[in-house]
Amino acid sequence: MQVLQVQLQVGADPAEVGRARRWARSRLAGYGIRLDEPVAETLILLISELVTNAVVHTGCPAVLRMLFGDSGPTGTVRVEVTDVSCHPPAQRHAENEDTHGRGLELVDGLADRWGWQPEGAGKRIWCEIDRGAPLSGRSQIGGQLAL
Repeated sequence: MQVLQVQLQVGADPAEVGRARRWARSRLAGYGIRLDEPVAETLILLISELVTNAVVHTGCPAVLRMLFGDSGPTGTVRVEVTDVSCHPPAQRHAENEDTHGRGLELVDGLADRWGWQPEGAGKRIWCEIDRGAPLSGRSQIGGQLAL
């Protein structure tokens, strides 16, 4: 199986999250994923959450990677964010008034699979979306619509 991999260096500034989203949109379109497809919106949200977590919690640059399988409209898209923190990601449960703490809960609810692994002195957090899978099962989190 061939895999197309693209990557972007993300600076330590939280404003870089917007740049990462714009870059990801252009790569999705270049791979043949229309930006009006629900899977594109889900991938952009996942990218936004993972990049935000890396930048905010480490205060250091990160690397965003997108990997596209060669299976066309039913293939898997993998998103990876590598950062320099050796601390494992901690999924929290945010209360209604909390302004933080929902990122990994969103990733868990929207991705088909996700996880993390040590990477050098830091870690790699990844998630995957199967393009051929129905979105209905992953579009709700805790009974509430995620988007």
